Amino acid sequence: MEIKKVGVVGCGLMGGGIVEVAAKAGYTVIVSEINQQLLDKGIAAINKSLSKAVERGKLAEEEKTSALQLIKGTVNMEDFKDCDLVIEAAVENMELKKKIFTDLDKICPQETILASNTSCLSIIDIAAVTQRQDKVLGMHFFNPVPLMKLVELVKTISTSEETLTTARVFGESLDKTVVIAQDTPGFIVNRLLLPFLLEAVKMLESGMATREDIDKAIVLGLNHPMGPLRLSDLVGLDTAYYICNAMYEETKDPRFAPPILLKKMVTAGQYGRKSRKGFYDYQPG
Repeated sequence: MEIKKVGVVGCGLMGGGIVEVAAKAGYTVIVSEINQQLLDKGIAAINKSLSKAVERGKLAEEEKTSALQLIKGTVNMEDFKDCDLVIEAAVENMELKKKIFTDLDKICPQETILASNTSCLSIIDIAAVTQRQDKVLGMHFFNPVPLMKLVELVKTISTSEETLTTARVFGESLDKTVVIAQDTPGFIVNRLLLPFLLEAVKMLESGMATREDIDKAIVLGLNHPMGPLRLSDLVGLDTAYYICNAMYEETKDPRFAPPILLKKMVTAGQYGRKSRKGFYDYQPG
């Protein structure tokens, strides 16, 4: 099967990034949001990202124009009716994702592949609400999508080899490196990353070291581009909290149990860079 038209459910940070890379690769893209205000905000963010790429010499002005012409926004999911692939990029809520996949299953042709960009939730649980389990898989992009080179394809016990092959070809056409993961909590990256980030939070919480020294030790001792606390701020403390909660609920593995400090920060609205306050302060000036 050849992918020509791509649908994306959600035009937030992740959904908008997926729309951008797909359009730059020459695909016609339909992106939906729950209302016009959020859709306009998402499209504006895509435009801004493409403009920055032009400013940095990474993209020609004509390529930006061409990409924008391939993008169509909608608030009506019926517009996905002729897509070859639809990628769901909604918030990490299983019931919401099941509702979206139930609707997509009714709207899209039987040959359409349905993918979820979830970073931790069970793909087979999502696929089970459809009548096409063989055509459902995980397609986990990384933030920021235009810059990060990896895509995790998540294969369930029902995903067909044809679906997996088609998804791999599509991912590689976006200039991404594709890895295959089984449908286990956290897949590959978050399965390894979350315990690392949570242990750094626990070290800070216990007073074992300062935030600066924890991050400095990892940057200089392990040659990481940034320390775990700054990385947590970049990922979003709310996102990390929801992911580790979901993984803990699925596995009951104490490595994924969120520290009390992380919970308190999320409760206080201290999400990291997105809220301008997390383990570090990101206020202007």
